[in-house]
Amino acid sequence: MKLHFSKMHGIGNDFVMLDCRRQPFALREEQIRAIADRRTGVGFDQLISIEPPRDPSCAFYYGIWNADGSPSGQCGNGVRCVAAWLHRAGELAIGDTVRLESPSGPVTVRLINAHEVTVDMGVPAFAPSQVPFRADVEADSYAIDVGDETLMMGAVSMGNPHAVVVVPDLQAPVLFRQGPLLTTHERFPEGANAGFVQVVDRGQLRLRVHERGSGWTLACGTGACAAMAVMHERGEVDDRVQVALPGGELTIDWAGRGQTLWMTGPAAFVFEGEWLGSRMAR
Repeated sequence: MKLHFSKMHGIGNDFVMLDCRRQPFALREEQIRAIADRRTGVGFDQLISIEPPRDPSCAFYYGIWNADGSPSGQCGNGVRCVAAWLHRAGELAIGDTVRLESPSGPVTVRLINAHEVTVDMGVPAFAPSQVPFRADVEADSYAIDVGDETLMMGAVSMGNPHAVVVVPDLQAPVLFRQGPLLTTHERFPEGANAGFVQVVDRGQLRLRVHERGSGWTLACGTGACAAMAVMHERGEVDDRVQVALPGGELTIDWAGRGQTLWMTGPAAFVFEGEWLGSRMAR
């Protein structure tokens, strides 16, 4: 069985894109993991299917799967790649604004040019039940035991759950231990993306993210949005922030509680290919 795909990335967060506009998505979890393998497969952080919409108010639906085969609710870098993919497929013109349907609900994208997209990422949700995160009351910061240490973190949903921890040094070796522990912490019943953020000034953040289901990635769009939202709630950043991740930079705009958060950044094609793995036929 041949499976045609596009390989894309958004500042290093890489994707296998599948055209499912005319045939349904039918990969099993083990097949997704096989394609994700960076030695014997194609390799990706997330796999994205582009499908007909379930919601008639949206132009297309996109599904998201992590490298371990688990589903994801949202992917900020991924939705920019969806918009660029639709442009290349003749479905979206430069300057167009279109409503797309994600697993966590509708999002609006605007194609600035063939390689740059602005995305309405929705309204950040801080209520613990919406993240979801186990806490008695909502707070700007929560104490959480990670291994034998207690960290102070913010919790927010951007369509998927995020833990945000402020650190003085993004290269500290301890982060490589704390990231996986925080991602799978029992207080996050659905797991979480663990973001470690360094505040440079009121307009600049630096960030590293350990993503649930994918591990450390070069970039996490929803993670950048989550970091900005948590820092904005604490009054530490302005309404526009440049977020530097290992793979590149994103611009995040947010005016505060109840307002839509906007993310702007690039999307790039890498190559087209066909997956010929023997496991596909099983």
